Amino acid sequence: MSVRRKHNRTLRDGFPFDVPALAELDELEFPTPITFFVGSNGSGKSTLLEAIAAGLKMPSLASARIEEHPLMAAGRELSRDLVLARKQRPKRSFFMRADDVLGYVSNIERDMADLDELERHFEEELDGYGRMLATGAARGQRQALEARYGANPHARSHGELFLELIQSRLLENGLYLLDEPEAPFSPIFQLSLLSLVMDAQDANCQLIIATHSPILMAAPGATIYSFDELPPAAVEWEEVEHVTMTRAFLNDPQAFLKHLRD
Repeated sequence: MSVRRKHNRTLRDGFPFDVPALAELDELEFPTPITFFVGSNGSGKSTLLEAIAAGLKMPSLASARIEEHPLMAAGRELSRDLVLARKQRPKRSFFMRADDVLGYVSNIERDMADLDELERHFEEELDGYGRMLATGAARGQRQALEARYGANPHARSHGELFLELIQSRLLENGLYLLDEPEAPFSPIFQLSLLSLVMDAQDANCQLIIATHSPILMAAPGATIYSFDELPPAAVEWEEVEHVTMTRAFLNDPQAFLKHLRD
């Protein structure tokens, strides 16, 4: 798989076209099953990920489709300037933004409450065999949601729920785009996420992940594109600023703290 800017694209000003890494982008190839987009906040890595998702019309957790998602307007604009090439169509695909998870969980809780209310309505308004069928259908759908997400999904930690959502969707022979999936995770949960990503690689999946996590981007054999380079370029894990900065801080935190106070 690869993505490149159209050679005959119309030059435009403003975001996202004036983001340096995106303005300089020519072509990125994805030669390995796992690819990471890394770089500073605002470097364009998430916008390019959204543009790829929009270009492929991938399903997501968001209540709005990618074509209508209010927070993905920039990605949709950029996608019109992209050419996406694939050797074969994936069996399934999915795009996950960390910011969409809480909204998704809220929708699940609302659906469960609606089904509970519908069941009570059928109990009061219907009778006989019809009431048994209608209440049974509403109860069955609610119980199925409870079995998957718990009776109160928000009562679980954000990290636990997020990890379960990712695990349930990383199925074999798929293409998956994840935007900063480590956001709600402790280091231990980041290791669990890394394990899921490596399992997906073994299941013939391709993953493109925008991340700030040195733990996650340590996946063996992964390609890492730094959006702090112009144009974005492949770098080794040891060269990623997040890695070098984290390592330097852990080696001598007092030196960093003294510098900050000074």
